[in-house]
Order: sequence, then structure tokens, then C-alpha cells
Amino acid sequence: MGAEPYWYYVPHEKNVGRALEKLRQQEFAAGRYLGAMDSLELVDLFPPGPRSPAPGPQHATIEEAVEAAEEGGTLSILDLTCISDDLEYGAVSRLPDDLLDAYYGTTQPTRAMADENQDYFDDLDRGQGIYFVIYESGQPSEILFAGYSCD
Repeated sequence: MGAEPYWYYVPHEKNVGRALEKLRQQEFAAGRYLGAMDSLELVDLFPPGPRSPAPGPQHATIEEAVEAAEEGGTLSILDLTCISDDLEYGAVSRLPDDLLDAYYGTTQPTRAMADENQDYFDDLDRGQGIYFVIYESGQPSEILFAGYSCD
């Protein structure tokens, strides 16, 4: 299987690092990662929502799940551990305003815009991720986290 995209919407908060860690904990607890679910189930999952499967974790910690997945990764946000200023393996970085404007014609895209246009995946390599703020009525409402699997 080649690299597969994944993406999540989480409630907006100013501390993006905290939002990322909450998302990682949520998806681990739900068991929405390779090792708790099979790859075909995961590929069809995104973005997960309240009715998404949640088999529960099959490992004691996120670190154990990532280690068990080896170089192929977990096909989930568990593989992205931190915020980085630059695109790099294992991290998420903010999608620059010039790319937001190029993709959406604004630096304040709505969720409908983000759902319709996922060209940001063209800028990612395996094991990398991005994030950007989603707006509703001109106000920050969510953060979109997206990445490519490691395999």
C-alpha cells in the first residue's frame, strides 16, 4: 500500500500543540490507528466523527503503538508528534498564508472549502503533516490537521 492521506477537524484553541496532543490522545483511546484497526478500515475513515468505529487501543501507550507499527507508521495522527516551523518527518507545520490564499482565495477558509479542496496534500511527503485554522462567520472555529502515512 502506498502513502495514504488522513485528516481531522478539532475544536479551535490558541495552543495548537495542545490541540494536537488532545487529538493524538483521543485517536489512541478510540483505537483509530493501524494495529487496532486494519488499513482498509482506516483509509475509509477520514475524517473521523462521532459515529466512526472506535475499537479501543490495542497497546498500553501511544509510543508502544508507534513502535509496533515500525517504519510503516500507524496511518494516523499518532505518527505526528510535534509542531514544527518547517515541513519535516513526524511533525505538523502551519500551512503558510500564501498557500491558503492560493488554494482557497482567502487566509480564512471555511470547513466547506477545506472539504472541497484538499490540494494541500500535494505539498506533503510521507510522514509529514500540516495544520490550519478553519473559520466560521469570520471567527476561528476548528483546526484541520492533515498528514500522509509513513508507508
